[in-house]
Amino acid sequence: MLFSTPTQFAVLALCLIAGWLFGLASHPGGRKWKERLRAEEAAHRATRDEIAVRDTRLAELERDRERWTTSQTVAPVAAAGVGTAAATSSRGGGFFGWGRDNLSRIRGIDEHTEQQLRQDGIKTYAAIEALTPEGEADLEQRLGFGRGRIAQQQWREQAALLREGHDDDHGRRFV
Repeated sequence: MLFSTPTQFAVLALCLIAGWLFGLASHPGGRKWKERLRAEEAAHRATRDEIAVRDTRLAELERDRERWTTSQTVAPVAAAGVGTAAATSSRGGGFFGWGRDNLSRIRGIDEHTEQQLRQDGIKTYAAIEALTPEGEADLEQRLGFGRGRIAQQQWREQAALLREGHDDDHGRRFV
């Protein structure tokens, strides 16, 4: 018989384990996995770099948009204060009327008056809210209203409530 004593079995086991370890050490498969790991790490690093570049670009675009939005809202408010036709919405116009508010929700403004206001360039609650007393007087004259009607009907206060989204307060106080 070939293996009959426990010592012979122990030697056989040690030889098998040593052969297995020698085979692992000499096999090129370990190199292949290490190369794949390095490639994945490089791809991960490149993706992280792309995300960082995209985030900085996104931050730049947001700053530009904020600057543009601020410059677009300042111009209409200033123009509405003097009553010029240059007052436009900060959200831009559109084919379907985007960028304007429903001015007829203000008590004292009907559809005809709203159309006249739009022709004068007043399309938003913010534009009405920014009217100065001189701008009000000029607007009342162009609309054919009596002097002081806008102040009497509190257009600016109503526009402020509606612009801020306080529809319930507006409904209680003015409707």
